[in-house]
Amino acid sequence: GEGDLSESWNDEAYNQMVVVSKNALAMSTVRNMDVPVEIIVADDEPSYVAGEWDHIVRCSLNVSSGNLIVRGVSDYLPDVKKIVVTPGQYTAWLLYGGLDTIDDDGMEGEDRYRIVLCRSELAIKLAVLKDRNL
Repeated sequence: GEGDLSESWNDEAYNQMVVVSKNALAMSTVRNMDVPVEIIVADDEPSYVAGEWDHIVRCSLNVSSGNLIVRGVSDYLPDVKKIVVTPGQYTAWLLYGGLDTIDDDGMEGEDRYRIVLCRSELAIKLAVLKDRNL
């Protein structure tokens, strides 16, 4: 269905930790369980300290419906969270922190994730601004 990006995960996507289509994005996490994700809809580009994050990606997202649907891969669709935003084009900053705090079992850790969305007239190519692999 629309917004299903499961077929898009390849080596590049795993390295970038995100898959993006015109109107959907999927953010990879380092634990396969509930993790803290903060979503901010901002008027201006976010100010952040790059040193506080392990991995940073910037990309475009089109929210033409004005309904931003937020869900995990195993969430029950009728129960998903919806955030109402102004319809249109957004630039998204995906910030990944604490990626090196995961225990050997991949169960416990201090990983955290933030998505900042800001209205934008222009669609931009996905860019990894800080690469956790470097």
